[in-house]
Amino acid sequence: MNQIDQVLNFIVEIEKLKAVLRKTRPVGLDRYENSAEHSWHVCLSALMLKDYANETIDINRVIKMLLIHDLGEIDAGDTIIYASEAKELKEKEAAGLRRVLGFLSPETVDEYMALWYEFELGETPDASYAKAIDRVPPLLHNLHGDGHSWKDNHVPKEKVLSLNSRIAKGSEALWANLEEKLQAASEADFFDT
Repeated sequence: MNQIDQVLNFIVEIEKLKAVLRKTRPVGLDRYENSAEHSWHVCLSALMLKDYANETIDINRVIKMLLIHDLGEIDAGDTIIYASEAKELKEKEAAGLRRVLGFLSPETVDEYMALWYEFELGETPDASYAKAIDRVPPLLHNLHGDGHSWKDNHVPKEKVLSLNSRIAKGSEALWANLEEKLQAASEADFFDT
């Protein structure tokens, strides 16, 4: 099989990400977002907010991380972030990503798996920023949807604030802005009690 066919087969395989439903609804819609929509949304968000990163970042690397970070969900499915940090789940996502990337050359698999692990660790400036941005659309969905996902999944304010405070590691300015919005959401009774 030639390299173009490998890439085309990969492109067909990643279509399956459109069938993975997330736990939030896009602003103004009654349906749930799919993971492919999320990937697009976080990439555009990263591009628009790049000037607010705490450190100098390589936006191309950030975009690559954000485009691949959920591909493992094709096999693992989506789990709400407030319950998704279990080691077993991350191992299942890594295995799924490796399988999906397996349509491509071994060098490409190695490159993108390394980016995925870098993203998961969140220790480099690029990964810290990417992880921060990954949190933005779901927060906005809830902030503009009366806290639907937080209420439906019984997520209290303390958990939302604790987990999302990590945004500050990638962008202190962005976290300061969102934290203010979350406090206002609390006053509007957007959280599970």
